[in-house]
Amino acid sequence: MKHITPLAAALLFCAGAACAATPYTADAKRSTLGFVATQTGAPVEGRFGQFRADIVFSADDLPGSRFDVTITVKSADTGEDDRDETLRGPDLFAVEKYPTARFVTTAFKHVNGSRYEATGKLTLRNVTREIRLPFTFESTANEASLQGGVKLNRLDYGIGQGEWKDTTWVANEVTVKFALRLLPANKKSTPQPPHRDTAK
Repeated sequence: MKHITPLAAALLFCAGAACAATPYTADAKRSTLGFVATQTGAPVEGRFGQFRADIVFSADDLPGSRFDVTITVKSADTGEDDRDETLRGPDLFAVEKYPTARFVTTAFKHVNGSRYEATGKLTLRNVTREIRLPFTFESTANEASLQGGVKLNRLDYGIGQGEWKDTTWVANEVTVKFALRLLPANKKSTPQPPHRDTAK
């Protein structure tokens, strides 16, 4: 039996019944997913160059909405090769053993205006925790914008073994942020997998 992605399942469902929540794909050239850490008191920004975001969303159908985002962790890029190599190593992301991170929503709520909050499961280094993700969603007939961010404690996910458990030089708190430009799935777009962000 062939594997059916969440996005494909949503499209099949919508083909046979009324469907308020719209399936979207991220426009790779105009979408970013990154993080901000703190090292020796100074912010360090990075981006994930490869990720897949299957988004099904409508403000009028929150129960039928869903985010399913998978990140290729080895694509982390802070603009400094030595630091990136350390980040991918066994004491931090351990990309050889845990090549992907994943976030899947379980519920949504409307806050006000274009502001929403998603509850979901985030898995990093084979550790899964529930998080609440605030975001904004705005759409037109042709595209949509999805932006937001969340603060995480890296040690909650085992990102920091050995000397990296010490938060003296690298803070425990990390901010993950994203800005996705979405196109309805029935419109042609830049092929999504894999997303490659070439910006430094």
